[in-house]
Amino acid sequence: MKPFWCALSIVTSALLFTASASAKDNSSEALLQEMNQASQSRNYELSFISVNKQGIESQRYRHIRLNNSTLAQLLQMDGPLREVVQRGDEISYFEPGLEPFTLNGDYIVDSLPSIVYTNFSQLAPYYDFIPVGRTRIADRLCDVLRVVARDGTRYSYIVWIDSETKLPLRVDLLDRDGETLEQFRVISFAIDGEVTEAMSRLEKANLPPVFSVPDTASENLTWHVSWLPEGFKEVSSSRRPLPSIGIPIESRLFSDGLFSFSVNVNEITAELNNGEQLIRTGRRTINTLHRDKKEITVVGELPPQTAKRVADSVKFGVAP
Repeated sequence: MKPFWCALSIVTSALLFTASASAKDNSSEALLQEMNQASQSRNYELSFISVNKQGIESQRYRHIRLNNSTLAQLLQMDGPLREVVQRGDEISYFEPGLEPFTLNGDYIVDSLPSIVYTNFSQLAPYYDFIPVGRTRIADRLCDVLRVVARDGTRYSYIVWIDSETKLPLRVDLLDRDGETLEQFRVISFAIDGEVTEAMSRLEKANLPPVFSVPDTASENLTWHVSWLPEGFKEVSSSRRPLPSIGIPIESRLFSDGLFSFSVNVNEITAELNNGEQLIRTGRRTINTLHRDKKEITVVGELPPQTAKRVADSVKFGVAP
């Protein structure tokens, strides 16, 4: 009977380990969802720095909810005055030397890192949410989590979440070797009170008119991508002429809810055939491949190895 009890013990231990890992993953997912909700529902001000390979930017972001609508402001703290203002689903841009304009959108793209606005339930089948522990950021106690793709084909995040307010106080984007590509780091923050008073004036401010962007209908293209990282789906497709050249370029846009990239195809001359070029700038990779008198370009938030694999998988002809 001894071998039986030994085997039973091993199976029981494995089940307990799996249940424990699953519980931790669910708890981490819930904490990330709380960060998402707090960032969009609380009244707060964050002064932060954005660090990447190009340098350091100092910015201030204010956000409140007033009369069931979002009011937000992103302000460049150094150099020429640059300001972005959100009122409801209208986002207005004020840049030196440019005419102010307004676009429709859900949030200010350059404010908080995009992971803050992610639907983590959608990511759960393809990413692990790993608790790391607790530490202090901006004199606040934070829970630290890693967000890592299970197939290892894309970048990962480390997120520091304020234990009390659930606001993000630091976010690091890492490449596959663990090197930091970008960092968002809060220096100081405030909630409610003066933030609400300072922002309420935007409710009646005169903002530039909404800039009309024509809708682009999806196209039926005669090529397809035969390999994608797990969880990526096609969002749209289009065909349009290249400016000043007139050559049509065909594009497909893909996203997994956290990262996105496009695949673009256009005709080339035979002399350029069989060439390849790879460029990475921070989180963005550009992989260009010449094959079958076509130029295939993958542009987006992918590691170089993954971008190359996507480009190599492009097949001409209708998908089976």
